[in-house]
Amino acid sequence: MQCVRVLRGLSPLCRAQLSAWTGTRTGTRTQSQVAGTRLDLSGIYPPIATPFTAEEEVDYPRLEGNLQKYAQIPFRGLVVQGSNGEYPYLTEQERVEVVRTVRRSLPDHKLLMAGSGCESTRATVQLTEKMAAAGADVALVVTPCFYKGKMDSRALIQHFTKVADRSPVPVVLYSVPANTGLDLPLDAVVTLSQHPNIHGLKDSGGDISRIGLIVHKTKSQDFQVLAGSAGFLMAAYCVGAVGGVCALANVLGREVCELERLCVSGRWQEARVLQQRLIEPNAAVTRKLGVPALKQAMEWFGFHGGACRSPLQPLSQEETLTLRKDFSNNGWL
Repeated sequence: MQCVRVLRGLSPLCRAQLSAWTGTRTGTRTQSQVAGTRLDLSGIYPPIATPFTAEEEVDYPRLEGNLQKYAQIPFRGLVVQGSNGEYPYLTEQERVEVVRTVRRSLPDHKLLMAGSGCESTRATVQLTEKMAAAGADVALVVTPCFYKGKMDSRALIQHFTKVADRSPVPVVLYSVPANTGLDLPLDAVVTLSQHPNIHGLKDSGGDISRIGLIVHKTKSQDFQVLAGSAGFLMAAYCVGAVGGVCALANVLGREVCELERLCVSGRWQEARVLQQRLIEPNAAVTRKLGVPALKQAMEWFGFHGGACRSPLQPLSQEETLTLRKDFSNNGWL
């Protein structure tokens, strides 16, 4: 009965994918017809912010307002409950409800990638199942890091393998060393790429040689790498990445998608000019000033950003001026 409930909650895209693994008929396709197929992750995804009310409750009407605006931009899909969504500050119930809300507003052909990573394997498995039931097409699973000194390749391979074994939807690994203090080791990525339900990696570290090596060492597995930042998106495409999960796409979504289009079409000179103009504003809303800056920039560009949930603090006046300068100096404000 639990499997039936999960299946009913899935998006049409995921029901078809699930039928391929289980042999269940959810449409006209069977396991033999789609055996060996991989979910295409290519494209741009904004890791969407979570708006809050003045009382720090999730502001679902403002979230839906942002979703309506994002629907006009040629994103491949959305990432929900990534680090820019302040997921560590949300309860499990809130995390699942945000995914459910986004799924209702998102067209079926758009991928919904939901962050389901927790510190324990058990909790990650359980939340991944709930995210799938709420309509997620893909589970984005961050490296557990509280005991990072013990999170070697053996521990991480076991963790992600157990999650992928139980997940009703494809899994994408998520390495974000700036937040976790932990890089997913190369040998672990190569091993995990062989799992039939692990389809790719979001790499936010920014080491282009590492990204290129991962692409090279996993090419026989049809493993897909997504750049975790717009600041090195062009470079990542040059070494074989297929797309990006880019915080800046919450603010300059059309421009980040245009950079993707230029890279995919091989128009590298034009891509270089655009990439250079995106580096400073991207750094401002990520490693330099973080989520509060992202939310402030969203307000300037007509989206609902608002305040963060405590203990994150709003920008100081000096930080706000720095943020505006990084956008205006590159012609965006």
